[in-house]
Amino acid sequence: MRSLSAPRRHDFEPPLSAPRRMAEPPMTATRPAYAAPAAAATPRHAVEPPVTAPRRMADAQPQPQSQPQPRRPEAPAAAPFAAAPFTAAARPVPAAAVAPAPMARRDPAPSRWAYRLQRIMLTPHLRALLRFGLPSFVVLAAVGLYLSDDARRGAIVQVFTDIRQKFEHRPEFMVTLASVEGCSKDLAEAVRARLGLNLPQSSFDLDLAAIRSRIEELDAVKSAELRVRSGGILQVLVTEREPVAVWRTAEGLTLVDDTGHRVAGLYARSDRPDLPLIAGQGADRATAEALQIFAAAGPLLPRVRGLTRMGERRWDLVLDRDQRILLPAEHPVRALERLLALDHAQDILSRDLVALDLRLDSRPTLRLTPYALTELRRSKGLKTVETDL
Repeated sequence: MRSLSAPRRHDFEPPLSAPRRMAEPPMTATRPAYAAPAAAATPRHAVEPPVTAPRRMADAQPQPQSQPQPRRPEAPAAAPFAAAPFTAAARPVPAAAVAPAPMARRDPAPSRWAYRLQRIMLTPHLRALLRFGLPSFVVLAAVGLYLSDDARRGAIVQVFTDIRQKFEHRPEFMVTLASVEGCSKDLAEAVRARLGLNLPQSSFDLDLAAIRSRIEELDAVKSAELRVRSGGILQVLVTEREPVAVWRTAEGLTLVDDTGHRVAGLYARSDRPDLPLIAGQGADRATAEALQIFAAAGPLLPRVRGLTRMGERRWDLVLDRDQRILLPAEHPVRALERLLALDHAQDILSRDLVALDLRLDSRPTLRLTPYALTELRRSKGLKTVETDL
């Protein structure tokens, strides 16, 4: 407990009396409503009651004794309210004395639309668009605006055209000679005529695909290959068609290759006696089968005159002495091989025959000449009738 004999501050300083509070004149009706008495004009001890001894005794800790302080001089008593009335004209309230209204604190959190805009701006696609797409669009727009003028476009095109022409007509790119290889002299002259080139000419101006197509239009050319060699030489490698047979038609004689393609015309059969002869409509499309039949008729080749296509479906093998072998439409090579075996055993083809029908595998048919048929009937005792036929 704190000692009661210890001197305290209020023992030396009397409490403020009411007249000090009343020193300020009262508010009158003439004072503006916005004017209020300054908060600093009212001392704290004027509104709070003085501290009494029992209130100070609540402290549990003893306080050290302090030295007595001299008493402050009292302020002179203010005049009563009636002696000096307060008016607005007598004492105006300064503007600084008016307390400012408290300002609302701003919320730092963004709004919903601001948050959405921030999230959209953070997307990778939009950032890439703003970083690369927008500058590219600006550049393209500037280029398009510059090229919108016809005169500018024409000037730019002319510059590039001149540069290209100067580059293409350099001496190392000029073709001065055409060389045709891989064919006969007559065909080489025909190929040179088909080239249609005005040499010297730049290699960039040569349409090799079109030139090759014109060369391959020749009947005797199977394929062609073109290349530009160093030194300004256009090399043409020609693969010539090899004729394998002579095809007789109503229009004349034609040389054909193994595929039946026309190679060249022929004036007379004696010009190519080394090639077999085929005849009939559609014989050129079956040239490969005709070559197989000629290859199978090895022992008969000295007597073979040719093959005739019948009905565009089968062959007749024509021999000397006007003999004819009728081959079947299917497997003609096998039927001919059986005939050769029979001829080797019985010597059938040396007899007096007009035709030998092999169209039926199980039943070959012989057709005799009129004289052989008459002699056969006489040998059997049959009566014969002589006719002029």
